[in-house]
Amino acid sequence: MKRRYRYRIYPTKTQEKSLAQLFGCTRVVWNDALAFCKTALESGLKYPGFSTLSSQFITQAKQTEARAWLSEVAFAPLQQSLRDLDEAFRNFWNSIKGKRKGAAMKPPRFKKRSSTQSARFTRTAFKLRQHKVYLVKVGNLKIEWSRPLPAQPSSVTVIKDPSGRYFLSFVVECEPTPMPQTDKAVGIDLGIKTFATLSNGEKIDAPMPLKKSLKKLRRLQQRLSRRQKGSRRRELARLQLAKLYAKITDIRSDFLQKLSTRLIRENQAIALENLNVSGMLKNRKLSRAISDLGWRSFRDMLEAKSVMYGRDLHIIDRWEPTSQACSCCGERGGKLDLSIRLWECLFCGTTHDRDVNAAKNIKAAGGHSEAINGRGGLHKTRLDRAVPSETSTHQEPIQLSLFGETGIPVPLG
Repeated sequence: MKRRYRYRIYPTKTQEKSLAQLFGCTRVVWNDALAFCKTALESGLKYPGFSTLSSQFITQAKQTEARAWLSEVAFAPLQQSLRDLDEAFRNFWNSIKGKRKGAAMKPPRFKKRSSTQSARFTRTAFKLRQHKVYLVKVGNLKIEWSRPLPAQPSSVTVIKDPSGRYFLSFVVECEPTPMPQTDKAVGIDLGIKTFATLSNGEKIDAPMPLKKSLKKLRRLQQRLSRRQKGSRRRELARLQLAKLYAKITDIRSDFLQKLSTRLIRENQAIALENLNVSGMLKNRKLSRAISDLGWRSFRDMLEAKSVMYGRDLHIIDRWEPTSQACSCCGERGGKLDLSIRLWECLFCGTTHDRDVNAAKNIKAAGGHSEAINGRGGLHKTRLDRAVPSETSTHQEPIQLSLFGETGIPVPLG
């Protein structure tokens, strides 16, 4: 399997100018080729392909006066930029034809100078050294090797984020390294107030970096909007805002990486609910809080690490009634309001914490049941199983025993 290893680099002022020129050249080649392809496709012509694009916008463009400066940078990143454009077009067409999994992709877009800049070098265009990495026509870049590379990389991408930081991202081909077997399994219920509730009763709170930085974020955004466009002060305000966004992203990513690694290390099997995150983000009251949590990134990390370290990850159907069913007897008590955090089963009398009960049901649906009847997978209650005097539609509030956050019985009649 292929993995990415990212390291921080510290270029000199001269190297920063060389990298800026490289980023500009790759961006111009991409935009020129994309404009040509869009014009050709709108005119009903055939897609030119990578070979034609490379010949026209690199080889022939270097011979013109308007693009003669393309010869001053390395050839490999320019070629890789067109390869990425070709792959982007093919992924777009495959997605709208149904040949590619997931939602339909948007067509390739033009690159901007203010967004993240990148350029990729192939194996013959860079060399690894003890404390530096050599890039063709850039020089030896100082690098911080935070961890060793497991194998020789096939390519490296130099990246400059909007906050002005530089990174090198290596692509390495490595074999999965299974961890020692364990008999532990866990179900995870994701939430907003509590990021994750485990089936063993543990609750993990999220750092919520965006929520904690909202006041400072608003102040920096106001300062940026008041600066004159094109001025030096506007660029300084933009840089301050970008640094805050980078800090928020780093805090969230660090939390998710450490939590996913810990769960993979401690458990052989992990069950997780398949949440419709894109649909939930359409709720304007919860979209910011959900985005601040990073549910989808957490799932992607668990999927990648489970393959890498030989663990079993089970994704449970989103329609599984994990919050309605009793994790002890398996009977369904009906839909609960979000304000109800504690409830008592009408069939077996067990009192449940809403999130812990859901996590146990997720674990059981993944094939690791701890319930009395040893249930697992999909479970549905037959109508003739409920005694009429004990159904959830009974009008006497004393027998319902539903509790809110304060522990006071809440009548449903």
